[in-house]
Amino acid sequence: MKTAKELLLDYLENIGNPDFQIELFADDAVFELPYLASLGISTRWEGRETLYNFLSNLPKTFPGFKFKNIQIHIDTPDQAFGEYEATATIASNGKEYAQHYMGRVVAENGKIKLIREALNMVPVIRDIRGISLN
Repeated sequence: MKTAKELLLDYLENIGNPDFQIELFADDAVFELPYLASLGISTRWEGRETLYNFLSNLPKTFPGFKFKNIQIHIDTPDQAFGEYEATATIASNGKEYAQHYMGRVVAENGKIKLIREALNMVPVIRDIRGISLN
């Protein structure tokens, strides 16, 4: 059975491959991006079908999306916490996307039960939504 750290690393290293990623998740898994609420965007996705659709949309929205500079700070068999950076292109406007994430994974029976990520909302507002911060 995979530990939370192994699941987190598999998730990060296989971003853009939803067929592989979905197998990491429990049937009743939850994915949360709570700070998206500040933009009026959904913050929670639940269940494998919903998660698969979410994971499948990422490469279309952000071509070339890759995580790098992965640092794991908490590593227990059922929980892991890490920081990681992402780079991509924003499909809707061609701008570069650079982001710093923090993520927590809760594992149960060798599968991801919960992944909760935080991200810097400034690049989301500035680069994706096209809102001036001046």
